[in-house]
Amino acid sequence: MARPREFDEAAALDAAVEHFWLHGYQSTSVRELASAMGITGASLYNAFGDKRALFKMALARYIETGIEGRVIRERQSTVHAIEEFFKDIVDYSIKDKSRKGCLLVNSALELSDEDTELKGVVSDVFVEIEAFFRRAIAGGQEQGEVSTGLPAADLARLLLGALLGIRVLARVRPNRALLESIARSALLVLKR
Repeated sequence: MARPREFDEAAALDAAVEHFWLHGYQSTSVRELASAMGITGASLYNAFGDKRALFKMALARYIETGIEGRVIRERQSTVHAIEEFFKDIVDYSIKDKSRKGCLLVNSALELSDEDTELKGVVSDVFVEIEAFFRRAIAGGQEQGEVSTGLPAADLARLLLGALLGIRVLARVRPNRALLESIARSALLVLKR
């Protein structure tokens, strides 16, 4: 019979999320992870598998608890929901005093093309965010609230680009007025 775990798995996973978020996947060692999680290397392997498996769990946890994940679960696809999302993204980016940015964006930039599965996890989240934007825009176009000058899919990709740009720029230029102007300009394209 296996011994019960002597640590809080959720707290350990949250610590792994933070460590990957601050240091990235490639430059993080299993020893550093175990230390950050407050467990032994053997406990890490027994509970979470190898570093790659733990990183996948960390990404899933980030998506589950993070602001980007919230939009995926958003049931109400409206233009107002998009506006609120961008407001929240700017607020969250400004409050990030450690300037660690977005784990998903950081991972997209860091992961090699050789690991298509991990890149796919990140890409899938971006696809879901884009789909949320597209549904909201298409609904707004049907209601006459959003310009029909461009297809909803094109506008959704524009908003995704603005979102990713805000998350990257916030790491090096965390200026609220700057980030709000990017969001405002992107959202203006939707107006009739």
